[in-house]
Amino acid sequence: MNDQELIDRYGPREAMEYDVVIVGAGPAGLATAIRLKQLNPQASVVVIEKGSEPGAHILSGAVMDPRAITELLPDWKERGAPLLQPVTGDDVLFLSPTGSRRTPDWLVPRNFHNHGCYVVSLGNVVRWLAQQAEGLGVEIFPGFAAGAVLYDEQGAVRGVATGNMGMCKNGEPGDAFQLGMELLGKYTVFAEGARGHLGKQLIARYRLDEGRDPQTFAIGIKELWEVDPQRAQPGRVVHTAGWPMTDDTFGGGFLYHLSDRKVTLGFVIGLDYRNPHMSPFEEMQRWKTHPAVRAHIEGGKRLGYGARAINNGTPQALPKTVFPGGALVGCDAGYLNAARIKGSHAAIKSGMLCAEALAPALAAGRLRDELTAYPEAFTASWLHNELKQSRNFKLWFKKGKLMGQLMTGVEQWLLPKIGVASPPWTLHSTRRDHEALLPADQAAPIAYPKPDGVISFDRLGSVFLSNTNHEENQPAHLTLKDASVPVDVNLTRFAGPEARYCPAGVYEFVEGEAEQPRLQINAQNCVHCKTCDIKDPTQNIVWVTPEGGGGPVYAGM
Repeated sequence: MNDQELIDRYGPREAMEYDVVIVGAGPAGLATAIRLKQLNPQASVVVIEKGSEPGAHILSGAVMDPRAITELLPDWKERGAPLLQPVTGDDVLFLSPTGSRRTPDWLVPRNFHNHGCYVVSLGNVVRWLAQQAEGLGVEIFPGFAAGAVLYDEQGAVRGVATGNMGMCKNGEPGDAFQLGMELLGKYTVFAEGARGHLGKQLIARYRLDEGRDPQTFAIGIKELWEVDPQRAQPGRVVHTAGWPMTDDTFGGGFLYHLSDRKVTLGFVIGLDYRNPHMSPFEEMQRWKTHPAVRAHIEGGKRLGYGARAINNGTPQALPKTVFPGGALVGCDAGYLNAARIKGSHAAIKSGMLCAEALAPALAAGRLRDELTAYPEAFTASWLHNELKQSRNFKLWFKKGKLMGQLMTGVEQWLLPKIGVASPPWTLHSTRRDHEALLPADQAAPIAYPKPDGVISFDRLGSVFLSNTNHEENQPAHLTLKDASVPVDVNLTRFAGPEARYCPAGVYEFVEGEAEQPRLQINAQNCVHCKTCDIKDPTQNIVWVTPEGGGGPVYAGM
């Protein structure tokens, strides 16, 4: 049954009205709420979050630049913010299959300098931000997924409808069915993170990306370890380039030492990779076996696992961020500095800028118009200048690994040395990530080593550590436009890449009737990374929101 049929039978939906509705309790959404309540304590603000609690779905490295959070909450230290481990040193390593070469400190580009930053669990930071927001009177509803955008008769956004609960796999309401509710606002802010389900729809509906470069993404796969006390180096930040990437694929590793013997490490691969035989999960597992990486974690215990798509963050690809009745903030828009491997400070700042446009609009009695002051403020902000400085970082790597490394050195090291703040040239991209795959017969197969269960692990055992759970009887939230395409096109032409690019084992090709293969979707494994929605070469897979509260529950990540 579709939504209208359900409303006709069970409706109307219950509705709640607010000044501002915010979708997503991440750094951007919570910063929007906090800043708005600072400026207008009387404003009614609600934040809905599809995770079981704020922070449950948050995944990031993370080394955090405190600039934005200091602007938002100058006394964050006194308030007990979980920014506890300052960065104590940086290593930038170039890996060969068996060795490594450390970049001398004086040659390290400015984008890899982390002095003054903190190694954090971003999930813990988000939980703390949620407490600050609630202390100001913000209502936060965890476990509620925004399933649909609601529009008024003029075509402006008037709010969102939360997803229905208790639907069965066959698409019919079950005994415990509960109709979603409407959250209506004078303005609605979307802060869903990279490749937001509703943000994608809004960009298409209002043509917000018209005249912009196509957005591109990477996948970040992360683990949390507890290491031997002798290997702990609190505050040490390590970035790697080179092996195991052997072609022109953009990729690199990170390894950050927290306090309490914890180490967070992971691997990032651009989703414009060409070889359909590549498995980002397997690349990350074999990267850990390199002596330079293994030395940090050997003898330790793996505690957590997760994966998430990441914006590449070029301002050339930033869509228009406002439309009638609402705005995009954080990674839902694409605010991220890929060169610095940092997005939390950009998310917080973008949320603040949006709130500073919302407050006067509400004071003037406006509603459901365009908050033009928000993008204008971004253009005048330090965040715009920062992103402008690094606007070519990922695009140089599209011209090859050597060119990428060379021009990163020129733009991030040489130009600042001679007093040039940002590159005098701008690169552009026209190809979307899903268009990059070669046919399988034009690419070399990749033989990955079997996991040893000590340093490297299998996929399903990894997903177990993400604490992922979905109500099994609900309809699959990973939908296909055409059920024949996975076998007839993806398997036949590209050797079934969905079985490899998914870091959670959601997709597998199994023998069907008369030994004909079919695609099996194990939706209960999904960690909500959005990789399939981005990388599927036929764009046949569409990620939609499952029931609220489902998905991963990341602890300490």
